[in-house]
Amino acid sequence: MVSVVSDACVKCKSCVDVCPVDAFHEGETQLVIDPDTCISCGVCISECPQEAISPDDEADEKWVKFNAENAANWPNANE
Repeated sequence: MVSVVSDACVKCKSCVDVCPVDAFHEGETQLVIDPDTCISCGVCISECPQEAISPDDEADEKWVKFNAENAANWPNANE
């Protein structure tokens, strides 16, 4: 199960630092995870202080779609 970011994200970026595959992309006010890059390791879930990241099978479908669509358009958070 890939990880998904919800609107509880405040772009603190602590999750970006622990992601082994650079799956995070950065928008103006929040981050999203590229489902094609995420390896489902779950490290980011425990690192998020806002509890804004969850496995896709526990996330609202609108956030699964939001992450996938915006990851394709937003720059990688490590760039």
